[in-house]
Amino acid sequence: QAQLVESGGGLVQPGGSLRLSCAASGSIFTITAMNWHRQGSGKQRELVAGITYGGDTNYAHSVKGRFTISRDNAKNTVYLQMNSLKPEDTAVYYCNARINFRDVWGQGTQVTVSS
Repeated sequence: QAQLVESGGGLVQPGGSLRLSCAASGSIFTITAMNWHRQGSGKQRELVAGITYGGDTNYAHSVKGRFTISRDNAKNTVYLQMNSLKPEDTAVYYCNARINFRDVWGQGTQVTVSS
């Protein structure tokens, strides 16, 4: 059974940076797309960024130019570099991936942007 584990969340001041990591482990045969979602308090979960196996990326309009998604296929890991963070970026960030043709989610990591 495959699983995803996020790390790198925490408290940061506005304008600061964080890098989130998400590593897949377990019985893995294939991983296609890998994504980051987030859910703020009282809000719906939204797609933040996605990346295909080949490296094609897409971003939510609200983070474009500030966040960068990348992956290391040899390590089965996806990253989210977050720069110029704003209070509205505060949310639980979830890693998501298509592993063995099934949708797999991590447990989430809290990102709080505050002075």
